[in-house]
Order: sequence, then structure tokens, then C-alpha cells
Amino acid sequence: MSAYTAAHRLRVKTLYKAYLKDALDWTIQRDIWRSQALEIRAKFERNRNIQDPRRVEILMQEAEAHFQKNKHPDPQIWPKYFGGTRYERNLPPPMDPPAPMGDH
Repeated sequence: MSAYTAAHRLRVKTLYKAYLKDALDWTIQRDIWRSQALEIRAKFERNRNIQDPRRVEILMQEAEAHFQKNKHPDPQIWPKYFGGTRYERNLPPPMDPPAPMGDH
């Protein structure tokens, strides 16, 4: 049985994905980013077998603080995603007829 809960695994996975996405925001070229992704993975793997919950929590807090301090100030947002340059641009017209107006 693993010493880690599902919530802990999710927390680590979320932080790992955030590190990968942030590295891609800093380095747009995929071939350069790939080597950075391998370095990020190696950092996470180094601490994989730590069993002391207090030590794990300290490492997680340090990693989250480091991420918040060093994340990209203007991350890339895909054009059609929320906040992107084409979000909700040229939406199709509503297909429902307008509601009838009552006599006032």
C-alpha cells in the first residue's frame, strides 16, 4: 500500500503539469523545451521515494513557492481559450426564436 493519498498524488501531478506548461511559456521551441521537460521530470523523480510526510510537505511547499515566484508573467493563452484573442469571436447567432413581447 502506498503511503501517499490520492489527494497528494493529484497535488504532485498538478504541480508537475504547471511546471511543464510554464517551461513552455518561457521556451516556445519544442526541441529546447523537451530537454527542460526531462530536467523537470528528473527533479520530481529524485524525491519520489521520500516516505516522511513532514519532509514531503516541506518539499511541496518549497516547490509551490518557487513556482509562484518564477512563473511567467505573461503566459501563453491559446487564441480560442478563455482570455485568448479569439475567445467568443464570431459566435454563431442563437438558433432559438426571440421570446414574444407582451402587451404593456
